[in-house]
Amino acid sequence: MLKAINISKSYQGKTALKSVSFDVSKGEIFCLLGQNGAGKTTTINIFLGFIKMDSGQAFVGDKEIDKHNINKLTAYIPETVQLYGNLSGVENLDFFSRLAGFKCTTAELETILTKTGLQTDAQHKRLSSYSKGMRQKVGIAIALAKNAEVIFMDEPTSGLDPKATAEFTTICKELAAMGKIIFMATHDIFNAVELATTIGIMNDGVLVQQLKASDIDAGQLNQLYLETI
Repeated sequence: MLKAINISKSYQGKTALKSVSFDVSKGEIFCLLGQNGAGKTTTINIFLGFIKMDSGQAFVGDKEIDKHNINKLTAYIPETVQLYGNLSGVENLDFFSRLAGFKCTTAELETILTKTGLQTDAQHKRLSSYSKGMRQKVGIAIALAKNAEVIFMDEPTSGLDPKATAEFTTICKELAAMGKIIFMATHDIFNAVELATTIGIMNDGVLVQQLKASDIDAGQLNQLYLETI
């Protein structure tokens, strides 16, 4: 469902990605670890169509991203979810789902938000009163409303307290159980081991490690990460 074949990208002569290849199957969670500037966000931006690769191929399903519009197949949850603070959770979800071409009733919107764990008494309150974790739940709800097949996330646990991180992990696993693909750039080694099916480590634009999360614990991954970077 998600495939990169020898993706390379440079900015003004500086290599951002060098021959990056991977594939992620339906129902899998791929966590990509690496320092700032390692190439994690560039990888996501290429798949979202925000930037163009210099060489290589990238596919979502059977659609090559340089040749097809894959916007309806994907969703993006950045580190800071950009929503409208003067609108409620329901109103934000309604607005963004309409932009994606979907029209839901208020009851359907409430059901989607409830699936993400957003409390019912918060759904009609202004987003300006929401915590970061609550905002992320609205972002995930937008992905559910448009029925995205692949959900890209960039540092989604940054700034979350342990309770919110645990809730987020549960939601991601439920999405994967629904057959969604989650591709996540993160610094959170412990959450990656808990959450991922596959872990990748990037360094200077090169995907230097790919391993099954079930084959390693957090301590071993931390040591491998330090040795790699």
